[in-house]
Amino acid sequence: MPLKPATFIDLYQKALDEGVAAAFVGAGLSVPAGFVDWKGLLREIAEELDLDVDDETDLIALAQYHVNHARGRGRINQKLIEEFTKDAVVTDNHKHLAKLPVECIWTTNYDHLLEAALQDAGKRVDKKVTKEHLALTRPKRDVVLYKMHGDVDRPDEAVLTKADYECYELQRPLFSEQLRGDLLSKTFMFLGLSFSDPNVNYILGRIRALMGQNTRPHYWITRDCAKITGITAAEKKRQKYRIEDLKTYGIRTVLVDDYAEITKTLAELTRRVHRKNVFVSGSAAEYGAFGRDRAMQLLRLLGSRTINDGFNVVCGMGLGIGDAIAMGAIEAVYLKGDRHLDERTVLRPFPQVTPSGDREMVWARNRQYLLERARSAIFVFGNKRDDDGSIVVASGVRKEYELARSLGVYPIPVGATGYAAQELADEVLSDLDAIYGPLASAVKPDLEQLRDEHASDSQILDATSRILNAIAPK
Repeated sequence: MPLKPATFIDLYQKALDEGVAAAFVGAGLSVPAGFVDWKGLLREIAEELDLDVDDETDLIALAQYHVNHARGRGRINQKLIEEFTKDAVVTDNHKHLAKLPVECIWTTNYDHLLEAALQDAGKRVDKKVTKEHLALTRPKRDVVLYKMHGDVDRPDEAVLTKADYECYELQRPLFSEQLRGDLLSKTFMFLGLSFSDPNVNYILGRIRALMGQNTRPHYWITRDCAKITGITAAEKKRQKYRIEDLKTYGIRTVLVDDYAEITKTLAELTRRVHRKNVFVSGSAAEYGAFGRDRAMQLLRLLGSRTINDGFNVVCGMGLGIGDAIAMGAIEAVYLKGDRHLDERTVLRPFPQVTPSGDREMVWARNRQYLLERARSAIFVFGNKRDDDGSIVVASGVRKEYELARSLGVYPIPVGATGYAAQELADEVLSDLDAIYGPLASAVKPDLEQLRDEHASDSQILDATSRILNAIAPK
């Protein structure tokens, strides 16, 4: 039986959590961005051969016919350049995929949309196009992108024709070996590959040759043809048999009702990936009734408690707040000794002075970067010293709250600390159902506890911990 998207999300999330997830991307991911599919690429080529591309079932053979007829591939190389160097917009699917913590992505696409999306997500990309690239490693890379059929920048080397596919093992054996290793050690999500894609049979054949019966679970996302208006009974049966065939490769099929559901599925995976990330917002020129010593102790304990509860700290190093949160988190990570610091913390300074003088722009980018990587946000204190020396509510904390709401991040204001946090606590409690939805009744008592100015440090820490676990249960 094919999987429902919700079941796939649970299974693939486990692979993401274990650090063994990978992706295989086909042309279908780039078509909505404005690039052509295989038929679009070869339509004019077919016309030159006096053929109708819509009547052809073997498009790779069609590309070979053209090369044979033209005594060279210059025309098809030019077509590749024309179609895949024009302006195109990175899609939401590219953006969501780029945010997932996958260490490797394989693609048959020639365009640069994946590279652009990964770089926009702040990742260092180690791109592999030729066998020479496989011998080199980019320092501090975040993800390896294997362009197994080439790149638009090297059209003469792109895998396009029947001869290219037949000679693949001779010309690119190291790619096959690397793919075999990844298929054995990682769980793949196949995305943007339809059964009308001429790459599919070659890819599946390569997987069978590389793997034999030594497979691990992989997942193929495709549209349920039964949901397509006007689909024939034969096509429905054909999809059923294709689903059964994929099982022989260790690949389970995930059927979606429409392509928009793929975007929702990727968005949900992205959301879940960050479910354990906790953003801490706040600033303090003074600490009110808490006093500095108690405030520093509470913040330090908050940082360490968050780590010890299995969550990760995402902190903007706000004035008078960030150092204590970060120190508590760092101490907890080192004492646990089970993970690297950069896996449990994301720390970004909010400089008071920048060389360009555009401090607000730097702060805005930091806020966006950090909150996009969080599922919940704790708000503490929130004051600053105005130009005239008076203490005022920090506008930056308010901006972080509004951004958190727009991104669907759950706000956890510790109103007991006063200032902006107190104002936000009142707002959250007054609109609790809209903000927390089904979780509202579960978190209300603890949010009220955090609002109580007489709450002890242990009560604040316990209430915060319970809310975080309600948002992202273990």
